[in-house]
Amino acid sequence: MSQKFNEIIKSETPVLIDFFADWCGPCKMLAPILKEVKEEFGDAIKIIKIDVDKNEQLAAKYQVRGVPTMIVFKNGEQKWRQSGVLQKDEIVQVIKSNS
Repeated sequence: MSQKFNEIIKSETPVLIDFFADWCGPCKMLAPILKEVKEEFGDAIKIIKIDVDKNEQLAAKYQVRGVPTMIVFKNGEQKWRQSGVLQKDEIVQVIKSNS
């Protein structure tokens, strides 16, 4: 997973990583919001969901202490990071400012 993850985040297209857990209530609220964001941007963004319970090393590498945590990468660089649920408009603004 780590090798593939590194390839994904090196994309020139912004990549939003959603670190989540199945048991996390707020994560379930975030899922349909991210779906709307993806529909708005189409191929201009990649959204990848990472289950922290199945990918503990990746979560530790990026010091994910709470879920949901979203991180935006572009060209392999972390451009933005936020824990908790944001509304669609807030996420859209973040993506536009990092495109």
